[in-house]
Order: sequence, then structure tokens, then C-alpha cells
Amino acid sequence: MHLPRAALEDWMRDFYFDTSIDLGSSGVQCWSLAELRRLLGITVEELDGISLDDTPSYGGAALRQAIADRFAAGDTNRVMTTHGSTEAIFAVMNALLSAGDEVVVVDPAYHSLTSVAEAIGCRLVRWQLRPESGFTPDLDDLRALVTPDTRMIVVNFPHNPTGAHLTREQFDDLLALVDGHDLHLVWDGAFAELVHDREQLPDPATLHDRCIGLGTMSKAYGLPGTRVGWCLAAPEILARLVPLRDALTICLSPVTEFLAARALAGADRILADRRAQAARNLGRLGTWAEENADLMSWTPPSGGVTAFPAFRGVTDTEDLCQVLGSRYDVLLVPGSGFGHSDRVRLGFGGAEDAFGEGLARLRKALVERRGTR
Repeated sequence: MHLPRAALEDWMRDFYFDTSIDLGSSGVQCWSLAELRRLLGITVEELDGISLDDTPSYGGAALRQAIADRFAAGDTNRVMTTHGSTEAIFAVMNALLSAGDEVVVVDPAYHSLTSVAEAIGCRLVRWQLRPESGFTPDLDDLRALVTPDTRMIVVNFPHNPTGAHLTREQFDDLLALVDGHDLHLVWDGAFAELVHDREQLPDPATLHDRCIGLGTMSKAYGLPGTRVGWCLAAPEILARLVPLRDALTICLSPVTEFLAARALAGADRILADRRAQAARNLGRLGTWAEENADLMSWTPPSGGVTAFPAFRGVTDTEDLCQVLGSRYDVLLVPGSGFGHSDRVRLGFGGAEDAFGEGLARLRKALVERRGTR
């Protein structure tokens, strides 16, 4: 299989580590090890007691239990840890799909959710979230795309990059659609615990044996450096992932498993701080958008920590984002990585002072651009 280059990752490679203000990332502010230790009461003795050995193929017992307790009603038989959710995406699709299979994918989407199936040789059918309706998911559109040949539906809600989300009624309709067809649902729940204006939805993998739920420590938990993710599924599906795990990563690090298990056990403390920070940043972004309505249009997100605005008069945002990175020291992600070249992914999960300064620099760049036209 030949995976295409990911425009998003190419952009992040060029600017993520070389800019001091981040307006483009899709997670909350990262924790330092010192902050994590203070918050969760982790001692030096506990760290010193970790044996730097391999961990089991399905993940260490403590981490699987912590994931199960939070997301799977305590059932560890439905939990497998993965090297980030990207390994889970790769393994699930390679285990369950074959060349020629029909796969319905939400669009726009994070690149791995489409590129892996495409590289396998599947026929992609795109469920478009439409800008003219504020990217609001339309289940009637989805139902019209699903056929007897559909083998998989792939979604991520809350949605990256738009922040769109399903209502509980839509979620129930989605499960009914799965129940009525011979297919699997892959539910990327990376932002499941970052919901702003409605209830948090359960993981569908706990409700239906043909649903697979994916999660990560990277987004809501602010621990992307642990590279810890997970897959929730029926035991027989997880068993099909093990040969791929053996060929890919074999296992996770016991150090990162320990940190992730403790973070999940203390999740309410970790999430409370970062949710509150994201809410303040989102409020600030809303005010900024009102004050700069002549420059920007957007739909406020229902979940996650990204918005997907357009800037008036800018049909291709790559040049704007290039200028922001090289001249203003600001990371902003062009929408071309998601198939919408007139938009940007604007992240609001970071440090509040930097976020405010980033918005000020963005306005300056937009005003400067308008003045040169």
C-alpha cells in the first residue's frame, strides 16, 4: 500500500516547532511532567519503581482498567491500547477492510481517517459537512450514501476541524443505521470529552458490537507526548488487531502507560482546568470574531478546541498562513489540508496570554493583507 503525503503533517513539520504562538493545533495546552506529578500526586519513588520492560500486546492491566472504567463500563475485554489513535486507525482498517470495499467517510476529516482506507484500495464515498449550513451534520445525507455494498462508516465527533457535533437524537439515528446494515462504524472520539453546548455522548463501541471507538491522550488530556491511544471494540475485533500490532509497534512504553493510567484515574482534575481554559479562549474568540466581522466569518464550534473560519476576500489561505508563520511567529493551519482552501483551522486550546497575542497578530496580518490588495 502507498499512503499519500499528509498536507496537514507537512505544514505542522514546517511550523509547529518553529513558531512561538500556536493558533493551529487541535488539542489543549500540554502539561509538563512536573505539573502532572503535582496534580496527580505522582512520587519520584513511583517513577523509580517502573520496570523498563515490554508491556502486553493488549496493553498493561492498569491502563486498560483505567480506560475501561472511564469509557467502557469497566470491561477490559473491550479495550486495547495503541500507539496513539493513529495506530488504531491503521490497524482497524487493515483488519476489517479489503480492496474494493465501499467506505463512507465524513468530509472534511483528519487525514488518517481517509488515507488509510484509500491506500488499501477502498472506494471512498464522502459524507460532506457543508459550509453553507455551518458544517452541521445531516443524517439524511448520510443515509442516502449508505448502500448494501457499504462496509464501513468513518466519523469523528466532535469534529476536527469544524467543531461540529451530533445531537443525542442524531447519535441514536447513526446507531440505528449501523444496526440496519452489514457494516462497521469507526467512531473517532478524540474530542469526546470536549463538548461545549450539549451532552457528552457515550462511546458507541459500548452499545453495539459492530462499532469501534478510538481515543487518545493527545487532545482533551494535553498529553500528546505519551503517544497513548486506545481502541474500544468487541473482543473478536480486537483479536484481529494483534497481528498488526506485532508488525507495527509490538507494545507501548511502561513509562507512558503509567502516566496515562494515572491521568485517566485523575481525569476530572485534568479536564476541569483545560476545559475552563478552552471555554475562556472560545469566549475571547467569539468577541474577537464579532469585532472583526468585516474580516472573518465562522460557525462557533459545539465541541473540540478548533474552529474553521473563512476570511473575507481570501480564497486560498496558504499564503496568509505562510506569512503568519514566517513573519509573525504564529502557527495557523490552512484549510487546504482538509479540502477547503478558503478556510483555516484555528485552535483555541492553548495558553490564554499567547492565544490573545496570536489573535492580535492575526488581525494585523489580515489588515495588512487587505491594504496591499
